[in-house]
Amino acid sequence: MLRSLLRLKEFVVPYWRWLGVGVLAFLIARIFEGYIPWFLKEGIDRLDAVVKGEPFDVAMLYLPITGIIGAVIARYIVVTFARFSVRKTSLHVAFDLRQRLFGRLQVQGSRFFNEHSIGDMMTRAVADISLIQRLISLGTILLVILVFASLVGFGFMLYMAPKLTLLLLPPMPFIFYYALWSTRQMGVASRAVQDGLSDLSDQVQENLSGIRTIQAMVQEDNEIRRFSHFNHSYADAFFRQERISSLMASVMPSLAQICSITIIGFGGFMVVNEELTVGELVAFIFYVNMVVQPFRVAGFMVNLFQRAAVASDRLFDVLHLEPEVPDRPSGRTPATIHGSIELQNVHFGYPGTTAGALRGISLTIPAGESITLMGPVGAGKTTLLKLLVRLLEPADDSVLIDGHPVADYPLRQLRQQVALVPQDPFLFAQTLGSNLTYDDPSRSPGAVWSAAKAADLKDTIERFPDALETLVGERGVTLSGGQKQRATLAR
Repeated sequence: MLRSLLRLKEFVVPYWRWLGVGVLAFLIARIFEGYIPWFLKEGIDRLDAVVKGEPFDVAMLYLPITGIIGAVIARYIVVTFARFSVRKTSLHVAFDLRQRLFGRLQVQGSRFFNEHSIGDMMTRAVADISLIQRLISLGTILLVILVFASLVGFGFMLYMAPKLTLLLLPPMPFIFYYALWSTRQMGVASRAVQDGLSDLSDQVQENLSGIRTIQAMVQEDNEIRRFSHFNHSYADAFFRQERISSLMASVMPSLAQICSITIIGFGGFMVVNEELTVGELVAFIFYVNMVVQPFRVAGFMVNLFQRAAVASDRLFDVLHLEPEVPDRPSGRTPATIHGSIELQNVHFGYPGTTAGALRGISLTIPAGESITLMGPVGAGKTTLLKLLVRLLEPADDSVLIDGHPVADYPLRQLRQQVALVPQDPFLFAQTLGSNLTYDDPSRSPGAVWSAAKAADLKDTIERFPDALETLVGERGVTLSGGQKQRATLAR
């Protein structure tokens, strides 16, 4: 778990000042909290002295009362600032993770998206990053409270009653061993939960994307049954995780309360023998609660840290991937592509298949010449076109444009100057005009209408009440198949 969380260091380090100030503020807050029982002890002992016969004076309570009020107010101010600092760090880290993940997805190719579903990527981008944000904002606070509350509490306890403090130590190895065992179990369960959530998200995304096909083929009941299968799997995984977490939430406080019972029993004996004052015993019980209280949320904290560790591993599985199509321009290519194409014995095969999509293709097309490639389904026509703009990477320098291997061109230049119209007429859920000017929103209206006319789309646009401002819906759902294809051509 620790190794997985340490991978987040590069994202946390830029904001170490905010995080460090927050942690320091929490330490100061715990010290203020530690003085509250101390002033309470002073007040109880002074009142106990009055009970034993000393004269009462209101002034004797000024110090305990003002001390408690001052410590409470100071703790409130410091804790507020500490929480703000830590949560600001968590927001920045989550923002940077989302940016890095989204940027990494932009440079992956077809092989990556064949192996990773959209639902899985959505889960990593939203749910996994949310877990890490929650870890930094809430987990850091819990961890700091656990460490500092224990240290401050033990410090006051050792100063006040060393003999009584030593009685807390025997149960500690059992608590540590149980926490370690539970952490390992929680790791396995958390991985199953996150994977189940990815499968569930993928099922929902795929189903809603193909809802028209499902309805047209009357497969709603079958899809509901499929969803129920994934939903049950996710629920079962979540149940196993919560069972471990619930067990920890009950066992850890029980182990910790053994300390409290022992302290109260032996502490009462010391008060009777006048080895402790009543005020010291009351304050000591408060300090025991300071030490024991974090263990009451230990199950929740282990759950939080373990789920964040799994989320970190899932994110870095993507973040550490190299671009599937690397950008390595040679600097020798022309600034403007003229359009001559040469294929020199091109071979290409998709991963996981034995038969090559292209086998020994050689072809020369002079600049300015128009040709048509014809062949049966699966002959490699689309594959060949994708090789020209490096949506697929040729195995060698066998694909040349203007006499230079396509790998020598900067990717941005190659894809800006070579227009590829995919078979899937994908449109964004924006206006028709925004789709047509997607690559250059500042393009003039004259150019837009000229392209629409060339693609036989002009009359269609004019029939729409909102013309270019017509919203086309997700993936162009409001347009017919032919209209989507013409809009893609115009774009």
